[in-house]
Amino acid sequence: MSSDAEMAVFGEAAPYLRKSEKERIEAQNKPFDAKSSVFVVDAKESFVKATVQSREGGKVTAKTEGGATVTVKDDQVFPMNPPKYDKIEDMAMMTHLHEPAVLYNLKERYAAWMIYTYSGLFC
Repeated sequence: MSSDAEMAVFGEAAPYLRKSEKERIEAQNKPFDAKSSVFVVDAKESFVKATVQSREGGKVTAKTEGGATVTVKDDQVFPMNPPKYDKIEDMAMMTHLHEPAVLYNLKERYAAWMIYTYSGLFC
């Protein structure tokens, strides 16, 4: 990843391309439990962030960010990427590259006006 000084060459566009160094350091220091942090299928939002409460017989019970407790099939649960990958511009670098992770990343980037992204060798 480039430092803020290296990104200065992009001038006013830099904040729209990549998170600042300060934001990246803060994201790396956020507490994160890789075993329980997941996305679950949701009828209204497609996918929502959740924390796994239990796994039993092919079913997963999780508590969503909204506070609801849901039980879904095991194949409707997707592992979440660590916070250091939030708003990442090259999605091929993500630990977990699946539909909810890509959609979440795009949503977060667009909300921050960081509209340019790519995945791997091709833009």
